[in-house]
Amino acid sequence: MARETKIRTRTQEGAVEVLVLVNHPMETGMRKDKGSGKVIPAQCIQELNVELNGKPMASASLGIGVSENPLLGFRTKAAKNGDKLKISWKDNKGETGTAEAVVDA
Repeated sequence: MARETKIRTRTQEGAVEVLVLVNHPMETGMRKDKGSGKVIPAQCIQELNVELNGKPMASASLGIGVSENPLLGFRTKAAKNGDKLKISWKDNKGETGTAEAVVDA
């Protein structure tokens, strides 16, 4: 299933703020389906990577403690207008997603 990943950028306090929204269920594996009573299998993003102009910039390890449809944000002074950002992620079931954006701060 294709999941949407959105990126927004803005300049704030001399740095570029990057916001990433990932459409993902982030199931813990501890919740039960109300109808059937069966446990809903765990499905969570494990790895999120950030590239700036084709070079690795940051990575994050995520897990079941992150909410559904996570909104992740960070600031960087390394980016400027016109730079290219690429976000990629992978979950525990092998599902992946990527998004690209041009910094428009």
